[in-house]
Amino acid sequence: MVSDDDLDAAVAAGIVSAENVAALRGFVAQRAAIPAVDEEYFRLLTGFNDIFVTIATVLILVALRQLASLVSPALGGLAVAAASWGLAEYFTRRRRMALPSIVLLVSFVGGLFFAALNLATSPAVLERPGLFNRVFATELLFVTGAAAALAAAGAWAHWRRFKVPITVAIATGAALLMALALLFGCLPALLKDWFQPALFLSGLATFALALGWDASDRTRTTRRSDVAFWLHLAAAPLIVHPAFAMLGILTGSATMTTAILAVAIYLALAVVALAVDRRALLVSALFYVLYAIGELLREAGALGASLELTALIIGSALLLLSAFWHPARRVIVAALPSALRERLPVV
Repeated sequence: MVSDDDLDAAVAAGIVSAENVAALRGFVAQRAAIPAVDEEYFRLLTGFNDIFVTIATVLILVALRQLASLVSPALGGLAVAAASWGLAEYFTRRRRMALPSIVLLVSFVGGLFFAALNLATSPAVLERPGLFNRVFATELLFVTGAAAALAAAGAWAHWRRFKVPITVAIATGAALLMALALLFGCLPALLKDWFQPALFLSGLATFALALGWDASDRTRTTRRSDVAFWLHLAAAPLIVHPAFAMLGILTGSATMTTAILAVAIYLALAVVALAVDRRALLVSALFYVLYAIGELLREAGALGASLELTALIIGSALLLLSAFWHPARRVIVAALPSALRERLPVV
């Protein structure tokens, strides 16, 4: 079975042209009566062997971490990072296996992060005169920021070597964690009232970066589209959770007005999702809108069946949207300014 990775490698080797591959993908999508650009392809599995290798890899990394941690927790993280890089040289760079590559990237970056975090907060360091005699929240934020900086640098080096699409999203997340940790470490008084807005702005920044990658591959025929997919997946919860949290959803302070606002926000997110041709925003906001519609139904007197009615309404709406995604998207995009349409995925 030929995978998308195989097709990309064939294009890079000059065996087939990018136009032929795009035509093939379009033909396959046409048989399904769905335009190829709307399929939102991403690579997670190249075969069942991915799962087999991933299980073995996880067992090895867990064992290495436990053994190295007997000497030092920081050494456990470094051992995981080193082993992950070494395994990636074969399974990512040579075999180009999708799921093991993702797992090895996450374990490499996570190993660096926790190694730095454990090293900075180890008893040997904390007992040194003049340095963190007690670890307060602000010191922990600074340490977290430094560890996130190392993780972001490691992710950048990993990207330069292996080009795994999810790497850009991981590096962006680490960079945002570093920025937020340092910001609140310097200004701890902001942490209580500005945490959710800061997360929301971080989500918007990630979303803008995702749109930039999407704009560079409007037909979604290259690896840049995969990079954009993972960035959208990272941006969605950072946008959605703070937006609904600031409304009071799920905190016990939701009212009929906030429930209506939550539904209105979900409809706005649906318009944005159609315009950019990405579904991550809708999926991330699904739980919140289920709660909001359930509240509206309870207020309307449907107390006993509110959950079932909510699931029926949302499920039906999402199925209809999926069935008519392309026609609905055509209407939304046609109403946008031409300068904006030229940066969005083709219709």
